[in-house]
Amino acid sequence: MILEIKKSELIAQIKKQLDSIFLVSEEELSQIELIIDNVLERTEYCFARTKNKYYSKQGEVYFNPFHSGQYTIFLYYLANTIYQKSNAANLADKVYFLNKTLNGCDLFYEIELPSVFMLDHPVGSVMGRAKYGEYFQFGQNCTVGNNKGIFPVISNNVQMTANSMIIGDCLIGENSIIGAGACVKDENIPANSLVFGQSPNLIIKTRSIEKVMCYSGQRG
Repeated sequence: MILEIKKSELIAQIKKQLDSIFLVSEEELSQIELIIDNVLERTEYCFARTKNKYYSKQGEVYFNPFHSGQYTIFLYYLANTIYQKSNAANLADKVYFLNKTLNGCDLFYEIELPSVFMLDHPVGSVMGRAKYGEYFQFGQNCTVGNNKGIFPVISNNVQMTANSMIIGDCLIGENSIIGAGACVKDENIPANSLVFGQSPNLIIKTRSIEKVMCYSGQRG
C-alpha cells in the first residue's frame, strides 16, 4: 500500500492530534506503535476492495491521511484494534473521540463494522450496535440504531444514502439501497431492493441484477 506520508510521520501525526486534545501517557502512545502495522493491514484490505478512484494510485492501494473519509476508516480500525488487542480502554476511547472530533462521524470501537466498508462524506452519521455485512456503505447524516433494545441486521452490500435511517428490528436484504431520507423502522427489506419513504409506508422497488452487479464495486 502506498502511504502519502511515511509510517513514522503517520504515527507522529496521531500522537500530536491525541496529545493536543487529551492527556495521553507515554505508555498509551507506545500502544499505537505496537499495533500500527496490524491497523494498516486492515486498512489496506478494506481499501483494496473499492473502485473509488481516491483509494488507489499508480495501480496500488493508496492511503492518504489527509483525505477525511480514508482517515475516518483508519481511525475506526485503530480504536477497534486497540480495543481488541490491549487493555488500553482509555486510549480506545480517546481515538474514538478523536475520530468524532476530526470527522464528525460516530463509529464506536466496540461496534463490529465489517472488514470491508466504505463511506462518503460521513459527517453526522452514527452507526449503532447492529450486525453489519461486508461491503456496507453509508453517506452523510445516516443513523443505524435500536428500538426497544433491538438492533438491525444488515446483509452484504447494503448502501445507506444521505439522511437515511435503519432502526430497530430490521433485516435488510443483500444488495439493497436505502434511499435518501428514508427511514426503515422494525421492517424487513427483501434482497435487491431500492427503498424510499418512511415506515410503515415504505416504497420498495426491486433492483435489476445488472444494476446490482454494476454497483457492487467489489474487487480483489
